[in-house]
Amino acid sequence: MFVELGIHEDFEPDYELKFIFMKRFFLFSALAVCLALAGCNERQEHSLSSVAQMPVSADTVVPVVEVPRKEKLLTADDVTLTKDLLYDTYTLEDTYPYKDTVRSFKWDVIRNCLAYIENMQRDSVQWVVLQNYKNMNREAPLVRNFVRNTCRRVADTLGVERYQSVPLYLPGDTLVPERYGRDGTLACLRGMEGSFDRILPITLEDEWLVPHRYLKRLDDSTAFNHVVFVDRLDQNITTLERVDKGHWKIRSMNPATTGRHAPPYAQETPLGMYLLQQKKSRMVFLKDGSAATGGYAPYASRFTNGAYIHGVPVNVPRTEMIEYSWSLGTTPRSHMCVRNATSHAKFIFDWAPEERSLVVVIE
Repeated sequence: MFVELGIHEDFEPDYELKFIFMKRFFLFSALAVCLALAGCNERQEHSLSSVAQMPVSADTVVPVVEVPRKEKLLTADDVTLTKDLLYDTYTLEDTYPYKDTVRSFKWDVIRNCLAYIENMQRDSVQWVVLQNYKNMNREAPLVRNFVRNTCRRVADTLGVERYQSVPLYLPGDTLVPERYGRDGTLACLRGMEGSFDRILPITLEDEWLVPHRYLKRLDDSTAFNHVVFVDRLDQNITTLERVDKGHWKIRSMNPATTGRHAPPYAQETPLGMYLLQQKKSRMVFLKDGSAATGGYAPYASRFTNGAYIHGVPVNVPRTEMIEYSWSLGTTPRSHMCVRNATSHAKFIFDWAPEERSLVVVIE
């Protein structure tokens, strides 16, 4: 059990933010990133229709105008999953027993998510990521309506804590932020308004204004073809890679351990979709409530706040890596990270490109 180096005193537990991904997104968000194009297409069709209705004399040459065909949005039924494992150690079955129950990989949910991920990339957009790891870009201002959670820490009314978060302002009101956005959240840049950027986060319905300092622009060539799915409920992890439109290959299926609610040092791994932002071959952590080094976690890939996908922690005085733990795939045990067999953590570390891969936490 551990806390990452340098954040043990301020490591604040988040409370579950209901991830609208599976319920709300498929009614709205699958279209959200494409609203601008859809609006343009609708306006263009209306304009062409009006032109077609204008009277034309017999001797007038009428040019043939080709109306662009709208590309159909993918649905879960359009997504094909093929098992082609690149890592095949400790592999779980699609459905497997656990104590007196049955656990599984939620392929239907995963197909829905992958359809969304493909749809959101079908048009050219400028991707940005919300960043405020360890408040590196300044502590976010207080939101308009804030609460204090059970640890007396400031959060918005949806449970997203102030620490390491990004302030989200309503358009037309840049004095006081309305809510917080999590570090690592991916968004589409829609424009600039003074010292603010106007963004559309991929897991929120509305556009928001964010001060420039909290956003990092991704390369124009960025494409998200590597996705890691973490299941908080069934404590498993799977990696998928896009090989063609609507075709994804399953690269690994493994047990994992996610974060547990044990304030003030441990918290649940937050639900949502995040960018894989940073990698450390060894992520050093401190002992709870102490400035003393507690050990390290190997092959760590950070996706939000201080949450990493990593191998089995090595506690001092030991220095040699540990390959596996009996607790993997059982119950939440970490401080917020996603614990894996060390060789699987290394596989993800090597396989998933930084700032071009997504981590989706479901349950």
